[in-house]
Amino acid sequence: MDIKSLLDLYAHMAWADAKVWAALLDCERAREDAKLRETLYHLHVAQRVFLRAWRGEPLDTPHPTFERASALCGWAGTYYGEVKAYLKTLTDAASRGTRPDAWAQRLEKVLGGDGAGVTLGDTLAQVALHSQYHRGQVNARLRELGGTPPLVDYIAWAWFGRPEAAWPTVNGGDTPQ
Repeated sequence: MDIKSLLDLYAHMAWADAKVWAALLDCERAREDAKLRETLYHLHVAQRVFLRAWRGEPLDTPHPTFERASALCGWAGTYYGEVKAYLKTLTDAASRGTRPDAWAQRLEKVLGGDGAGVTLGDTLAQVALHSQYHRGQVNARLRELGGTPPLVDYIAWAWFGRPEAAWPTVNGGDTPQ
């Protein structure tokens, strides 16, 4: 993938994540649901683990934990400025280059093989696709709890003129643990 396409994919991902969070925070049962919080925590930790790998940072540094969904939402939203800044440092040639070694070593243990054909761009696309998968799970659970899942398809984002993400305002007292 070229960097322009990846920037679009990540802009969509930010918009979609923000819409899902707004819908979740609007539903009291969803805000208190441990299953939703666990899924969203996994989604956002995975985003940050990849960003650490891309930037050559240690992967084993612990991530903060959260007692409240609103605190997790606040932390999740901060990712997008960081990843956008990182993406803007890349070239199309770099995206076709080798994937991060630390990340590859971890995945070799899980999947086997050496992933020889996997590029940095493949790992960048993986994060967006992984996030999309879990947003679908969150939306299904949100509906089960009486909430209204938002329309977050890529084509809807493009149709609406590629709007910026509108992250919900969260209680300023919610901080990472």
